[in-house]
Amino acid sequence: MATETVESARIVKLKSRREVAERTIEFEVEKPSGFEFKAGQYAEIALLDPAETDAEGNARVFSIITAPDEGSLKFATRLRESAFKRVLHALPVGSSVKLDGPFGDFTLHNNPKRAAILLAGGIGITPFHSVLRRAAREKLPHKIFLFYSNRHPKDAAFLDELRELAKQNLNFTFVPTMTAADLPPAEWSGERGHVDWSMIQRHAGAAMDGAGAGPVYYLAGPPAMVNDLRAMLNKAGVDDDDIRAEGFDGY
Repeated sequence: MATETVESARIVKLKSRREVAERTIEFEVEKPSGFEFKAGQYAEIALLDPAETDAEGNARVFSIITAPDEGSLKFATRLRESAFKRVLHALPVGSSVKLDGPFGDFTLHNNPKRAAILLAGGIGITPFHSVLRRAAREKLPHKIFLFYSNRHPKDAAFLDELRELAKQNLNFTFVPTMTAADLPPAEWSGERGHVDWSMIQRHAGAAMDGAGAGPVYYLAGPPAMVNDLRAMLNKAGVDDDDIRAEGFDGY
């Protein structure tokens, strides 16, 4: 598959796009030959000569949601009223975009004796999606717990896929939680409310007791939520050295 190179970036084509939650789309671009990344990293997508633009510019960074050994290169994003998002949502399949990257170090730690506790809110699920796909495909020995907070099931991207990954990988525990107070019991029978320390202890308590090899905590979501989660962990005695965070501003 031929791709042109522009400086450090590549020109690739949009291959597919689909809705994965309310106002949330997944889109796939060509994976250039030799494009290597680590699960949890991100790339920049730039529109070429878009039909409209605004002060935020024609490029955005997106976490890669596929595993590194997959042949596809996919991303997901919440839709909102920016020129970039409007153009991306309407861009015909087959159109060219500029791909740059990969970037970032929001990746799974190497020591499998330390559990990974992932705390995600909304579109913050995207870097974890890649990490979890990699863990299942490579049969990693790490104990991984994902606490995934959304207001309503219709807002939760990849809910069914994450449940399936938990079936495939016995080292992975999936804990979705919904925060809408008016959500009828018939529509949701799982955890409710925001992720807190007691919820983490209920589901991951056994993995939090390792002497000298406690969990590493990963936080991803809206910046205010990430800040609140860090404060909650600090209050519970978790050292900042054991916390890794990534905020998704404006998504």
